[in-house]
Amino acid sequence: MSDDAPEKKSRMPADERREQVLAAATTVFGDAGYNGATTDAVARAAGVSQPYVVRMFGTKEQLFLEVLGRALDRLLVAFRSAIAGDPAVGIHRRLGLAYFELTADRSILLILMHAFALGADPVIGPAARCGFMDVYRLLREEAGMTAADASEFLAGGMLANVVLGVRMFDDFDDDPAVRELMTAVFPEKLDIIRATHPPLQSPTAARTPR
Repeated sequence: MSDDAPEKKSRMPADERREQVLAAATTVFGDAGYNGATTDAVARAAGVSQPYVVRMFGTKEQLFLEVLGRALDRLLVAFRSAIAGDPAVGIHRRLGLAYFELTADRSILLILMHAFALGADPVIGPAARCGFMDVYRLLREEAGMTAADASEFLAGGMLANVVLGVRMFDDFDDDPAVRELMTAVFPEKLDIIRATHPPLQSPTAARTPR
């Protein structure tokens, strides 16, 4: 049986197969990080062969760039939809809600964080910086924010990224300080965050006895 058998049997259109692989890669890179992920792991998650992934995207680096671009595109689309939303609702609130609805797909959040941590990489670093500045320019030019407002919005977003990235909500019921922090970070979105990011396990089970 050839390496291409899974793809030929399913007869899925190429664009759908590409999206399937990118979705799987988003999860794999999000969970394992760039260095920990492999094209073989992506292939298994997508239900295709590893040679097929390589033929479609080339290197792991190129696949990560595609995944990053997909995540940034989804973020920009969500923000533009929020900008065009109900003007009776403040622009900061519209954008904030749009972002946290998007992070219901935890992999999107993790991909952005992994990319921002790779700033020294000669290929991924420039792509991450370009993507970040695309968001900044959108806030300035399309959302009409001042530089100070955009900076404050991004700072709040990065703090929220850290809180979500480390799964702080896993300890919400067990630690009063965690509840205090999360209530301060998500004053209007706490119910959304808890509903879309359920804990993986009970906080006490996750701790190692001292």
